[in-house]
Amino acid sequence: MLNPFPDLLTYSMLAPLILRLVVGLIFIDLGILKFKSEKERWMASFNTLNIRPADLFVYLYGALQIAGGVLLLLGLWTQVAALAFVIFTGIELYIEMTAREVLKRDLVFYLLIFTISLSLLLTGAGAYAIDIPL
Repeated sequence: MLNPFPDLLTYSMLAPLILRLVVGLIFIDLGILKFKSEKERWMASFNTLNIRPADLFVYLYGALQIAGGVLLLLGLWTQVAALAFVIFTGIELYIEMTAREVLKRDLVFYLLIFTISLSLLLTGAGAYAIDIPL
């Protein structure tokens, strides 16, 4: 079947850019929340999962999310940041499926963020990035 809008394929490098910017902003926001309003909840979640010291791991996790989000915004080490987010959100997705009382976010949210991160891992940074495909 023919593509109904073949001229739009000229802009295909913008799709990873859009995904990269959106998921970068989401992870920066999620990281900031771990230092503010969601800190106690994440500490309780880590304690429930026997990840100790919980306060240190919540701090590290939030810092990694902010740093990875900034890397995605810049388009720097996009695939490395996307791989980390695939792993993080894959674990969160599994926890959400098996123990809903631990994370208390929507399963669809984790699935969407996982899928976007996986897409960036496979496609790269796209346009307007510091990463340049060879």
